[in-house]
Amino acid sequence: MNRDEIPPGTLYLLILKTLARHVELHGYEIANSIQRTSDDVLQVEEGSLYPALQRMLIKGWVTAEWGTTAGNRRARYYKLTAAGRKQLVLEVSQFERVMGAIGRVIQTA
Repeated sequence: MNRDEIPPGTLYLLILKTLARHVELHGYEIANSIQRTSDDVLQVEEGSLYPALQRMLIKGWVTAEWGTTAGNRRARYYKLTAAGRKQLVLEVSQFERVMGAIGRVIQTA
């Protein structure tokens, strides 16, 4: 099945929403959850995911702790912060505004 590219500006939204559904996840679980939830349409590559998570750590939207996976591998587990929850609301609002505008353009074209 072909996978579509993640639209620019939506990676933070996808990560924040995924973390909001879970207590904590490591990077592979985040990427896998986005892929499963999108019925395999969206795939987040490591080269995009980990830099985005690092930026989100710096912004204070997530925290991270080292832990061990079920497969006994060391991994960094990410959790949403209160600032991340506020950012999620903002990201959803901006996404809905943009999608509404795109819908209006498509309907009038």
